[in-house]
Amino acid sequence: MRRIYLVVLLSLSALCARAEGERAGDFDYFVMALSWSANWCALEGDARRSPQCDASEDHGWILHGLWPQFHRGYPSFCQTAQRPPSRGMTAQMEGIMGTPGLAWHQWKKHGSCTNLSAEDYYALSRRAYGTVTRPAIFRKFDRAVKLPASVVEEAFLKENPKLTPDSITITCRKGYIQEARICLSHELEPVPCGRDVIKDCTLKDALFVPLR
Repeated sequence: MRRIYLVVLLSLSALCARAEGERAGDFDYFVMALSWSANWCALEGDARRSPQCDASEDHGWILHGLWPQFHRGYPSFCQTAQRPPSRGMTAQMEGIMGTPGLAWHQWKKHGSCTNLSAEDYYALSRRAYGTVTRPAIFRKFDRAVKLPASVVEEAFLKENPKLTPDSITITCRKGYIQEARICLSHELEPVPCGRDVIKDCTLKDALFVPLR
């Protein structure tokens, strides 16, 4: 019995080792996640009293993160010789990521797997964010609406001719539009997303909260 227990324990340890701590720089493409800030605030940000949700802010689609991705699965919390970002670096990302805390977390979990310095990872994240036009139509809403998630995808495709339906996916959470996730090559060109990334929300009445 003890031998079986040890075998199971070693197997679980091996799975965890594959899930985290991979070699930095070893990945196939990027997933850029854009989160609609007002929806995130309604779901959890307000309860956290996040400064991102302050009425004085004007966040729309913020950069949740730029994630290294395998064709199946993704690396995280990689071992890297690169130094972690300074407070100044994370503070400079607040404008597009909402809070320095998110910028720090994204470096720790995902940026460490790029084999880039923190400064270069943030610079690449800014470049990626700048390659995509966020549809302005969503900033014009003056009240909460319910809409098909496919409408959000269509808006991104219309504003970004280089994108194709297989290079973007819209996710939902608890009935809200959550994120637009766009798959990019190492050179930040649109590429098809892997099967485990394509998680198109099929809701016909997903909530979309306006800017405050």
